[in-house]
Amino acid sequence: MNPAISNLVLMLGMTQVSRKFDWENPNTIFYVRVLYVSCTLAVLLIYLAARFKIVKKNDLTTLKYLEPANALSGQTEPKYVVTTVKDYDLKQIQSSIRGVFTGVAMMGFMHIYMKYTNPLLMQSISPLKGALENNIVKIHLWGSAPVGDLKRPFKAPSMFGGSGDVKTDKQSIEKAETAGTGGIKEE
Repeated sequence: MNPAISNLVLMLGMTQVSRKFDWENPNTIFYVRVLYVSCTLAVLLIYLAARFKIVKKNDLTTLKYLEPANALSGQTEPKYVVTTVKDYDLKQIQSSIRGVFTGVAMMGFMHIYMKYTNPLLMQSISPLKGALENNIVKIHLWGSAPVGDLKRPFKAPSMFGGSGDVKTDKQSIEKAETAGTGGIKEE
């Protein structure tokens, strides 16, 4: 099933479930907090297990690609990147872990400061679903082959519907190598 559709179905379902709860009852709030913390810890464990597998595998295969220019940061030219599969995967998993902490900070603000309790239920399940559908997790924990949508570098979804895809074709790579910029070796 398409992740966008399944996210919509999940959110609609969780909205219906949350309406059944008595949000004034302290026991309900306590158990929803326990669910949120448990799911957040499960997500972190999934990402840390994937990170452990990446480090253990130590795949030093060279990966060359062109990242699309980021107009929001003032970039006009695509960035040529030379890295290894291990470093690329570690960067992706680190980004996912950072996303977990960002979500926890936002939920902490909304729940503790603004006193919203309903989003705790929603944010218990959706990050867990996201972790289980993560490309790196699919490759390293579920053993999926890195082909098709799981081929590195992963296709970045563009916010504006344009082509935000990275380029890996031989002609683009050779052009970037001979352009004199030399590329950026990511450590």
